Amino acid sequence: MHSSLRTFLDLLTRENEIVEIKTEVDPYLEVAEIHRRVIAEGGPALLFRKVKGSRYPVVTNLFGTSRRIDLAFGPKPESIIRDLVQIAESLLPPKPAELWNHRSIAFELLKLGTSNTSRAPVTRVIDRPSRLDQLPVLTTWQEDGGPFITLPLVYTENPTTKKHNLGVYRLQVFDPNSTGLHWQIQKGGGFHYREAERLNQNLPIAVFLGGPPALILAAIAPLPEDVPELVLASLLAGHRLKMVKVPQSVHRLAAEAEFALIGNARPHERKIEGPFGDHYGYYSLRHEYPVFHVDAVFHRRDAIYPATVVGKPRQEDYFIGDYLQKLLSPLFPLVMPSVRDLWTYGETGFHSLCAAVVQERYTREALVSAFRILGEGQLSLTKFLILTDTPQDLTDFSKLLENVLERFRPETDLFVISNVSMDTLDYTSGKVNEGSKAIMLGLGEPIRKLPREFKGRLPQGVSRAEIFCAGCLVLQGGAFAADQELASRVALDVGMSEWPLIVLHDDAGVASSVPDFLWSTWTRFEPAADIYAAQTSIQRHHLVYKSPLVIDARTKPGFPDELIVRDDIGELVSKRWGEYFGHR
Repeated sequence: MHSSLRTFLDLLTRENEIVEIKTEVDPYLEVAEIHRRVIAEGGPALLFRKVKGSRYPVVTNLFGTSRRIDLAFGPKPESIIRDLVQIAESLLPPKPAELWNHRSIAFELLKLGTSNTSRAPVTRVIDRPSRLDQLPVLTTWQEDGGPFITLPLVYTENPTTKKHNLGVYRLQVFDPNSTGLHWQIQKGGGFHYREAERLNQNLPIAVFLGGPPALILAAIAPLPEDVPELVLASLLAGHRLKMVKVPQSVHRLAAEAEFALIGNARPHERKIEGPFGDHYGYYSLRHEYPVFHVDAVFHRRDAIYPATVVGKPRQEDYFIGDYLQKLLSPLFPLVMPSVRDLWTYGETGFHSLCAAVVQERYTREALVSAFRILGEGQLSLTKFLILTDTPQDLTDFSKLLENVLERFRPETDLFVISNVSMDTLDYTSGKVNEGSKAIMLGLGEPIRKLPREFKGRLPQGVSRAEIFCAGCLVLQGGAFAADQELASRVALDVGMSEWPLIVLHDDAGVASSVPDFLWSTWTRFEPAADIYAAQTSIQRHHLVYKSPLVIDARTKPGFPDELIVRDDIGELVSKRWGEYFGHR
């Protein structure tokens, strides 16, 4: 589709989907706040021509609407994925006539992969030693530990198998020659580094900034380990990706990238990284991570620095994540045959909540699907999994939840699994990388009629009640630190017994908005610590619950701070808005 970032920017210009900001802006907080306001309004991509302290322009919000996603990739990738699934289903066993009918897809597959070239714009200039301080690296939130490269395409190879990984792992710039490497658990680059440490070797690294939009998206895609991202990138692009060999790098470089940083990570070396305002909407805290030592920076003569800004959903990563789910969803039944449909919710940071439509051809087959989902790549980091065997539009969460609550049997249909791994950015357990999961089933025919209005008496300590959907009541309670037993009391209150699910919040107003409800609920509770019931007993080593089920989603002490724009930055951007955009 697009061979480089430049061809995509040209198309955005023709389609009036990008705005140039020519007045000088500060990469410290100002650029990020402009970006956030524009994306909140569904606005255009932004090209900042004059960034304080750097000679390079910055482009952001490349994929911040569904329309720009379409302009970047078009319908062809989704069509190819569907065709591949159809072929896989129809060619078992292989039949000559079927093979011939699908000959067109074979020609498309011949375009996948990479090709070498000697004409590479990224090699025009080499800065050695590196001068990362000359890049317009953004600081996006005031409590961030420093400036972060937020859209780096980090390329590594397994030292033993030579299989590659391309992933987006944030890089905190420590000095002109080094950055942090935020390799969370379940990340391919981190597995490569662990193998290099086992061998006591440096791990060679190449980081690409920019390049074809397909390369950026492939790096973000949650592919299974050892599935090559460069192949997905070529599928999205519709052609082989051009790569270039240079003597200064062990790895080939993406020929059309804007910048390429080359260097290595040394074994057993760590440095404090963070805090960082991340896509959960809170600050991830300070922890030790490996260090990327940058030997040289390759770049175009007129390089443009691409960046993104993350924070409370919905941000740019939300649109990217939704597109990737739509693109890859036809593959789920192929690799997980009993899973008919699956969706993760960007409003919750994706890993916090997942739902699936599964088959229930025999009793409890749904649990087979649950364990398969929780054992599949990055889906293994799912915190809360909801399953139904009724066909549903999983993107309509309120209707999905009503469907499940009509069928949910608390005695048998909730499974809380403690002492498991957890997404690095989820701090609800009070520990890093550790926590719990829950599986909630809603199968078969309805067993109850759901209440749709609340007319009862508010429990002591509750000041407000709102309906999120039929069967789900949202209650507003006081601060958790002042009343830690409130959720337990609510569960025991006989006036609450008709509600299968109650969610306790600091502000019941979140019930009026699906995105707000999703975010403030699933990013603020941990299943093993924050789920209560009127009664809990043990039968055959299974926890048996009695309705109502109460989730305590109030903010707990020690929880990371929510991301809030600093007052002076908000005032600055408001004051300068006319300078940025004129009369737009």
